[in-house]
Amino acid sequence: MYGQTVCVVSQAIRYIEEHLYEKLDLDRVAIALHYSKFHLHRIFTKTVGLTIHDYVKRRQLTEAARLLVFSEKPIIDIALMSGYGSRQAFTDVFKAMYKSSPAEFRETKSFYPLQLEIHLKEKPVKVDLTKDNIRFAVPADVEDWMELVSLTIDGYPCLKKDEYIANLYRYIADKRALILRDVSLAIGVMGFSPDTGSIDFWAVHPQYRHLGITRMFLDKLADELLCRKEISLTTYRAGDKADTGYREEYRRLGFTERELLVEYGYPTQRFVLLPERVVSAQTNRNAASGLLSGEGRGIAINKEETRNDRDDRDTGKPVSEKL
Repeated sequence: MYGQTVCVVSQAIRYIEEHLYEKLDLDRVAIALHYSKFHLHRIFTKTVGLTIHDYVKRRQLTEAARLLVFSEKPIIDIALMSGYGSRQAFTDVFKAMYKSSPAEFRETKSFYPLQLEIHLKEKPVKVDLTKDNIRFAVPADVEDWMELVSLTIDGYPCLKKDEYIANLYRYIADKRALILRDVSLAIGVMGFSPDTGSIDFWAVHPQYRHLGITRMFLDKLADELLCRKEISLTTYRAGDKADTGYREEYRRLGFTERELLVEYGYPTQRFVLLPERVVSAQTNRNAASGLLSGEGRGIAINKEETRNDRDDRDTGKPVSEKL
């Protein structure tokens, strides 16, 4: 049954990618696959973590952003190719997701994706995982780590791949990078800073999000590496249309909202998990005796913020040396 679900969702993704410059919706994809639209909506959302509507929109806007930077096509042509009836309609949606108008984005000459094509694993996933399976990453893990980055790109505003990889090697050398694998696949990764207690990067493979892996990483960090310190991270601000569920997930995990920030020119907000809330959550889980069935979303990208980083932010300089 699991293999059949993955096969159907993969077919849907393939159809979307082959018709990305056309008007797409759930009805059209379901008809093309000869599948019930209600069942397709359910299995696609559960497997990918996005509805077909959201996946299509984010993929079309990503390719539109690519054309804005790497081609000289008129904006109206790009708007029509992306499924929008007018330049204004395209501009409104683009600005809500990219925080700048198409014209302004083109002027920056700097492309970053909202969503890359998702490739799913067809074999059944491993389910008997614990926090003891989480280990420090090594250089040989980098390729698989970056595959997971591509799958969870929706949590990475303004990601610069080369800069990210360079920082990742530093995190690995300093034993600040954690990884969880299912044989040849990286299914969970985290970068953290023990001095500040910050989670600088956090991602879980879409097909494994229901297995409680997000909580495993948090427990590993709190119990063994940060010694009950305050844990912080940053994510999207309230109301950001680009947020696919991170704020909701962090609140569910016990984090509370703190100050508003700007990182790499992108508006974010810091969230904090106090030590007593970590202990309380662990006590509640023990009392539940394993009745919890798993996690909801559980992916993120976050960046540490030292005092020097705050100085850079206040002067309008980009935050550096981060995943």
